[in-house]
Amino acid sequence: MSSWRALLLRIGDKCTEYGGNNDFKEHIEICYGVLLRELDQSRDDILSFILQCAEQLPHKIPFFATMVGLLSLENENFAKQIVEATQINLQDALDSEDCDKIRILMRFSTALMCSKVLQPASLVVLFETFLSSAATTVDEETGNPSWQARADFYVTCVLSCLPWGGAELIEQVPEEIERVMVGIEAYLSIRKHVYDTGFSVFEFADESKKSVDEKDFLEDLWDRIKVLSGKGWKADSVPRPHLSFEAQLVSGQSYDLGPISCPEQPEPPSTLSGNACGKQKHEAELKYPQRLRRLNIFPANKLEDIQPIDRFIVEEYLLDVLLFFNGCRKECASFMVGLPVPFRYEYLMAETIFSQLLLLPQPRFKPIYYTLVIIDLCKALPGAFPAVIAAAVRALFDRISDLDMECRIRLILWFSHHLSNFQFFWPWNEWACVLDLPRWAPQRVFVQEVLEREVRLSYWDKIKQSIDNASELEDLLPPKIGYSFKFSVQDGRERTEEHLLSTDLGSMVKGRVMAREVISWIDEKVIPVHGLKTALEVTIQTLLDIGSKSFTHLITVLERYGQVIAKLCPDQDKQVMLIEEVSAYWNNSAQMTALTIDRMMGYRLISNLAIVRWVFSPANVQQFHSSDRPWEILRNAVNKTYNRISDLRKEISSIMKGVASAEESALKAQKELEAAETQLALVDGEPVIGDNPVKIKRLKSEAEKTKEEEVSVRDSLEAKEALLARAISENEALFISLYKSFSIVLNERLTHESIDGTLQGYAHIDRMAVDAEEPSEMEVDRDSGRPKRSIRTNGARSSNGYNMGEKEQWCSSTLGYVKAFSRQYATEIWTHIEKLDAEVFTEDVHPLFRRVVYSGLRRQITKA
Repeated sequence: MSSWRALLLRIGDKCTEYGGNNDFKEHIEICYGVLLRELDQSRDDILSFILQCAEQLPHKIPFFATMVGLLSLENENFAKQIVEATQINLQDALDSEDCDKIRILMRFSTALMCSKVLQPASLVVLFETFLSSAATTVDEETGNPSWQARADFYVTCVLSCLPWGGAELIEQVPEEIERVMVGIEAYLSIRKHVYDTGFSVFEFADESKKSVDEKDFLEDLWDRIKVLSGKGWKADSVPRPHLSFEAQLVSGQSYDLGPISCPEQPEPPSTLSGNACGKQKHEAELKYPQRLRRLNIFPANKLEDIQPIDRFIVEEYLLDVLLFFNGCRKECASFMVGLPVPFRYEYLMAETIFSQLLLLPQPRFKPIYYTLVIIDLCKALPGAFPAVIAAAVRALFDRISDLDMECRIRLILWFSHHLSNFQFFWPWNEWACVLDLPRWAPQRVFVQEVLEREVRLSYWDKIKQSIDNASELEDLLPPKIGYSFKFSVQDGRERTEEHLLSTDLGSMVKGRVMAREVISWIDEKVIPVHGLKTALEVTIQTLLDIGSKSFTHLITVLERYGQVIAKLCPDQDKQVMLIEEVSAYWNNSAQMTALTIDRMMGYRLISNLAIVRWVFSPANVQQFHSSDRPWEILRNAVNKTYNRISDLRKEISSIMKGVASAEESALKAQKELEAAETQLALVDGEPVIGDNPVKIKRLKSEAEKTKEEEVSVRDSLEAKEALLARAISENEALFISLYKSFSIVLNERLTHESIDGTLQGYAHIDRMAVDAEEPSEMEVDRDSGRPKRSIRTNGARSSNGYNMGEKEQWCSSTLGYVKAFSRQYATEIWTHIEKLDAEVFTEDVHPLFRRVVYSGLRRQITKA
């Protein structure tokens, strides 16, 4: 990298390029001197690199804008080109709905105004353009309120610029910026408050009160901006390097930003039904998602020195770094610990990262990215950050009963993976008290699931060794031996006829007998004598035992003898029996159970509907609140179905481009052939080819070939579209089956006394909503023989330990998973909402179940 690029890239950092000092003014002067020398020869490169840096290192935008202002003093066209490029890029971002680019280019425009490169009035026009579009969108008569998400985003962009330029705007164009503030307030008065209870990381005891009283993200940001304006627009976390060069910058030329237009609002649905508006609202929220949902997990005194607006600004910095360094974990951690702010922010950094890891409906990036960033931050700040992460884990553990079910799973997966990178070290003795809780208590289940995931990441003896400081927790480890072969002859068991059949089949498989010969053996010698059930049991158990040595062995067995399994299990009933045999064989290994069923579904030996039926069988329903085992299998099945549709849509999109290309090639070849054939001459009244006969022959061949290719591509498109239609139909059947199953099992356990469907928080469900046959308080496990201890539950001590009945906890957990599935697969569910309404969400469904589904879909409940 050339020296000027390195200097520009590292400006504002404490790095070797700047002698390791923190003097921002000196950084700018050094970088400016080098850039000025290079300006004549590398002007275009410098211009494009500054724009690239501004977009990908937005927390340094004030430095880059100041550099533009200083360079414009020597070359006025340089600043003019920067402004023009910013306007073009911003318009492109608006047209393509690139939210990140829009927000950052707005901030860059504000910083250019501070550096006297952009006219303040021009920036105000930009703000008012956004506000006008937002106000039009939410207008009930002339707009389309379903797209409020986009309107809110535009107003958020305007508000988020003010910490970077409010002081300059109020000084230079006070009346205009006051008009902007009035416009924002007017917009806030006509928009609808966003009820996002279904997307909160923590459940609340009184959700209806929370919805009314708590400000949504835009209202909260507006309050922070009003506080900032009352303090003279001074934010400690915004560097203002332009002030050090104000005397020079004031003499520079300022430019107007070219005209910017917001895209036309989508047409409202032709029929203003709840479903039609709901679908548009969902589409808008997908395109303009809320970037951050704050996660307050630390005591207030840990963040009391950070002003409200500074919290917002540092969150923006951290989210930008996470965004642009996705895939570059070490650089990400390096920039995160070196933000240009004058105060410590380790606790805020941890909260922000966890807020992204637990963001609903899904994190911006794969969870592994946040896991790696946290690991690198612990290494970059070894004296501070590991303790902050440990405090966050303890705080989340104390509130685990209030944590959304999907977030619990993410937290379990993250924590086990995190510990695997630090020798699995954790003071487990702090949590040994969970053994005194009932087996379904969230804190006990959390510890149990973390230990199970750790065993997957390592091996049983290693994890047992890691809990030596709380050896009693060994009770929560999964059994050391994961499988249980029914026809084993190694334990001195009596050899039955089934044992002999299994031995014969094993010999055939090890001898690599063809699948059709195995099928013939089963049809002729096993089923007629022993029946289908025994044949299925012996076959599946034996094949699984042979495939149990490794994942490769399993795949080999399934590929070689999948036809045998398919012949034995052609319908749902038999496939449910197949899954039961898999579960019985791997009864002590949740990982291998899930993996084997997933592979079998991939080979289409098991349907997703069979998996749903098995998951909702009585034996599995009984562990909905005490184990993730059935939920992991169900998640895999729904995911695989969803991914199949997504892959087909991508393939169809690619093939459609191929169709257009093939049509163009065929048309071009045909025109060339026709042009050549017109070159005919008449000799003695007979037509003679006037052009080269060889050329005509070649053109005919090419025309035929391109036509064949076009037909072939079209056939491929039709085939893929047929597969997609089938997959969508399967998906519809899957969701209908899934929600019917949820409705049935919940209806059996929820009474109809809470007929209004009021949620009291899933961890605190109104006891009247649960059948009263269970005692309200459950005794702790008696078989351990341990004395009761004082248990921390949601941050409070309780001498009686966990105080929720089993059926209450079952309802709480199951409703939590209902909401999680509804939220995660909302796009596909909205596609089939009419069918679901007709067959599942009828008047007979329990109101609590309906409310949870609607909460996950952000769907408004229609009052009767």
